[in-house]
Amino acid sequence: MSEDEPIFEPGDVVFGADPFKGTTAARPWLVVSNHEGRPFHGEQYIALTLTTKSWHDGLIEIDPDDWVQGGTPDDSRIVPWGVQSITHDDIDRWQGRLRRERVAEAVDALQEEFDV
Repeated sequence: MSEDEPIFEPGDVVFGADPFKGTTAARPWLVVSNHEGRPFHGEQYIALTLTTKSWHDGLIEIDPDDWVQGGTPDDSRIVPWGVQSITHDDIDRWQGRLRRERVAEAVDALQEEFDV
C-alpha cells in the first residue's frame, strides 16, 4: 500500500473481491473494524457483506437516509453473519459511508451471532 492510498474506516462501504465467488466476482462490503495501533492498520479490514437479497431473516435494511455519503445502485442490506477479513488489495473502490447508528446495529447483530 502506498502512502497516497486511502485508509478505510468503520462505516465505509467499499466494493471489492468476493472470496466466495472467485476472482472475477466483486461485491460491496461494510468496513466494521480498522483500529489505528492494531496490526495491519490500513492493510486489512474486518467487513460485513452487503446484499440486494431480501428473503433472509436477520438482514439489516439500509435506508436512503443511512448514507452519509455515496450509496449503492440498488436497495441493499447488511448481512451480519457474512463477516470477512479483506485486504486493501481486495478493494476496487470506495462506495460511500453509512451513519454510525446503522454500523453499530450491524456490529451488535454480529456479536449476537457469537452468543453461546
